[in-house]
Amino acid sequence: MDFLLQVRLNWKTLLPMALATANDLQTDSLLSLSQAKVGCDFRIRFLNGPACEQLRQLGFCESLQVRKLADGRNLICTVCGTRLALSRELANQVMVAVA
Repeated sequence: MDFLLQVRLNWKTLLPMALATANDLQTDSLLSLSQAKVGCDFRIRFLNGPACEQLRQLGFCESLQVRKLADGRNLICTVCGTRLALSRELANQVMVAVA
């Protein structure tokens, strides 16, 4: 009986820890758009910064697929068939994951 109680208690404490670890791994696998490799497809996970609201108004928002076309002082990418140039500073505020 004590064994069953211990298993139940361990399950209740281990499940939240496992979910937290899974979230940490997912967050660790994110890259900023400026770190992303040219020619690859990515999915936008979140935007974080002062100008990100303007990006959302342009249609550059979470869960969309983006392809980085060029890297340099300004980055060129496509979203929904539209090419968009972003400064490196702004691209650092766009977090993406491999699509």
